[in-house]
Amino acid sequence: MSLKLIGAVLIIACCGAVGFSMAASHRREEIGLRQLIGALDYMGCELQFHLTPLPQLCRNAAAQSGGSVSQTLLRLASELENQIAPDASSCMHAAVAATPRLPQRAKKNLLSLGGSLGRFDLQGQLNGLEAARIQCRQELDELSKDRDVRLRSYQTLGLCVGSALAILFL
Repeated sequence: MSLKLIGAVLIIACCGAVGFSMAASHRREEIGLRQLIGALDYMGCELQFHLTPLPQLCRNAAAQSGGSVSQTLLRLASELENQIAPDASSCMHAAVAATPRLPQRAKKNLLSLGGSLGRFDLQGQLNGLEAARIQCRQELDELSKDRDVRLRSYQTLGLCVGSALAILFL
């Protein structure tokens, strides 16, 4: 009987962990988008007023942001300086691939941004930064809408599924 009880507790704990993991993933997505928006805001201002070269612009934006977005921008700056890839888009792909914990939505927006970096004149690059910023804000608003209810639902659902499985196996 005690072995069944231990098994039931483990099932509930594992399913609960999946629910809490989903909630944590959701929070990481939000944090990643906030970091990216901050970096994009900084890049737009810096580029507009100082015409900073792209590798230095990425390093400065990385210093202003944090987390995995900062790591990606630092890798992008080093890729650009080493000139291993022929254009900024390829460098962005390499930088994103080298950052393992980058949230999926931030990754998608960074890859989209890589297509406009270094390809156009000042106004074109500012337009590309603005388009990326708008996309990030829309996705952040989507994630933030009813966030508390959604996160609580993920956690509760994980625990309930674990309890249901434990009852079925007993």
